[in-house]
Amino acid sequence: MLLARVQPPEADRPGLTSPTRSMTLLPHPVTGHPFASPVPPGEGWPDDPATATTRVARTAAGVRRLAATDDPATLAARISVCHACPRLVAWREEVAATKRAAYADQPYWGRPVPALGPPDAPVLIVGLAPAAHGANRTGRNFTGDRSGDWLYAALHRAGYASQPDSTHAGDGLTLHGARIVAPVRCAPPQNQPTTEEKATCAPWFSADLAISEPHVTAILTLGSIGWDATIAGARAAGWQIPRPKPRFGHGARATLNTATGREVTLVGSYHVSQQNTFTGRLTQAMLDDVIASLEG
Repeated sequence: MLLARVQPPEADRPGLTSPTRSMTLLPHPVTGHPFASPVPPGEGWPDDPATATTRVARTAAGVRRLAATDDPATLAARISVCHACPRLVAWREEVAATKRAAYADQPYWGRPVPALGPPDAPVLIVGLAPAAHGANRTGRNFTGDRSGDWLYAALHRAGYASQPDSTHAGDGLTLHGARIVAPVRCAPPQNQPTTEEKATCAPWFSADLAISEPHVTAILTLGSIGWDATIAGARAAGWQIPRPKPRFGHGARATLNTATGREVTLVGSYHVSQQNTFTGRLTQAMLDDVIASLEG
């Protein structure tokens, strides 16, 4: 008897198509290896977690299916090839193909950005989404833009980062005791993901939160979207959330209790965007203070 081979759902099958891909190969700034933009998975980009056979989510249901893993490497790989939100896919790939003039000689990652840092880190840092010409270009959270300059300098001062700057994947940066994630993994137009896009991406965030849960003692959220996403993800995971819902603010603190009864401190900070750092709404001292408070 011949048995039919069971195929994964259409939404989960490997293989990416990118109608906006620039086939011009440009050298990576660190390795010199040539890449198209956006970068196909499995071609040697520094720390690319995916391969050409990584399963791809192309719908919200596909995200829910593929986020159901407790393996950090598998999760990162699947996140990095997600195609579930048509508007975000089109935007991130258009930006990658057309590029900003200052980076016209560089390949752009142009794919979703997975978590950065050790899964067993006691500190989890929650941002918003990749910047179009920052992480969408470099493939690493808060890398290659002014926001990252601020964040990694502060993390280095506090002992969480191996160096004070983060310019490109493969530049030697490592995190110690801290892990960085985002509620939205693709660069959104005007830095504004839609409600539907945030909901579609939420299972990826929930999976990252579940991986961190046995180890995390403090969560630093950069901005109100990260604050709200963390509370929503924690509530969905069965954590106890104070009532009324804790309000976001710079230096705001709340105690969350995981489903296993562990206490986790939630700390808010203004986002390290230029809108906040250039205007003085967020200063280096303010950022240093909230990072220092994560240990106490």
